[in-house]
Amino acid sequence: MISVVQRVLSSSVTVDGKIVGKIEQGANILLGVANGDTEKDAEYLAAKVANLRIFEDNQGKMNRSLIDIGGQMIVVSQFTLLGDCRKGRRPSFIKAAEPALAERLYQHFVDRVRKLDIDTQTGRFGALMQVNIVNDGPVTLLVYSR
Repeated sequence: MISVVQRVLSSSVTVDGKIVGKIEQGANILLGVANGDTEKDAEYLAAKVANLRIFEDNQGKMNRSLIDIGGQMIVVSQFTLLGDCRKGRRPSFIKAAEPALAERLYQHFVDRVRKLDIDTQTGRFGALMQVNIVNDGPVTLLVYSR
């Protein structure tokens, strides 16, 4: 699995003109599921991003996690993170998991984060979404399960 973790002041996901998920301070997670990923990948990544110390303490150092600050998370499925652009001009998505597996592991990731008592919103798996992100910092990290 791959995730793009963004520290945000706010973020929302719109589908068909309707907001389906919205958060204030916290993390926007763009999540891609690869062939060969398992529940262990989802569990590892959920724990990792929830505990990443990317929020500032009183001295301005990134020493606090999403759990520490009581922040929110919004998780957006994004198979295009697995796009391979090394050959030609059109990305190859051969490394992306099939939709049934990807949706199951995406939901497993979300469930694991919610079990950590993080207020978690989502986009809509497989939908055409518009994502509004107010990145804070900016702080943007790539986090992999393997």
